[in-house]
Amino acid sequence: MDKIYDLLILGSGPAGLAAGIYAERARLDTLVIEKEYVSGGQVVNTYEVDNYPGLPGINGFDMGMKFREHADKLGVNFVTDKAERVEKLEENGRPIYRVVCENDAYTAKSLIIATGAVHRKLGVPGEEELAGMGVSYCATCDGAFFRNKDVAVVGGGDVAIEDAVFLARGCRKVYVIHRRDELRGAKSLQEKLLSLPNVEMLWSTVVEKIEGDGQVSGLTVKSVKTGEVSALPLQGVFIAVGITPNSGMFEGLAEMDHGYIVADETGKTSAPGIFAAGDVRTKALRQIVTAVADGANAVTSVERYLAG
Repeated sequence: MDKIYDLLILGSGPAGLAAGIYAERARLDTLVIEKEYVSGGQVVNTYEVDNYPGLPGINGFDMGMKFREHADKLGVNFVTDKAERVEKLEENGRPIYRVVCENDAYTAKSLIIATGAVHRKLGVPGEEELAGMGVSYCATCDGAFFRNKDVAVVGGGDVAIEDAVFLARGCRKVYVIHRRDELRGAKSLQEKLLSLPNVEMLWSTVVEKIEGDGQVSGLTVKSVKTGEVSALPLQGVFIAVGITPNSGMFEGLAEMDHGYIVADETGKTSAPGIFAAGDVRTKALRQIVTAVADGANAVTSVERYLAG
């Protein structure tokens, strides 16, 4: 059989990196499997992080690099490979897990699933066809391409508000399209957004279609109250309507709730030896600071499990 690690950590966002740091300090024989060549997860695409204690206003990419540098300094073991499935095996009456990846397979006595989540799509005509041609899911990645242009942000949570505030710095006009008549984001963020002169709120409105031939030229929008349909000419649309957990390969292995792996603050799942941390697990608040805490908690649970 292949080498059997104490722990495999799937994912290298804040939860996975924190878990790697704690696992190395606990002297567990650990391997972090990351599918991207740059560590940090979603945070690397964040323009500014202003709510992480001690690092106000840090650039998201820089934060991801700081986390990775810390892990490297401690000697955390990384491999870049794309996990495809997990096989449950057995050794001496206890389960062990084999993670089959694109290039190799890795086996361990325990797993921490820190695979994060991906942006949810609207599912409207034109979205797939115009992705990357005016349709974006990352304002901080693509906002610079729309300087002095008219754009829309679809959504009403913290991410949508942050995206709109960011885009308003360089865009001529920013429409915020929300299906309800009030935002869901933090009050401080709402106040900042609503104070901006080049932001216009389109309340109780949904996108019916993204228009354009090779490039976004506008939206067809509909009022959910009156049913009235209208055209909104613009050059870009940023979609911020939530996330979908990266949990498909764990279906049937651990209990899930709407795709999220069911786990409490300890990270324990319904499967012995499998723990979940970060955006992929069931939790009330998905932030960098809670992902980092998850990573630490999960490793503590792994230590107890292996000792038991």
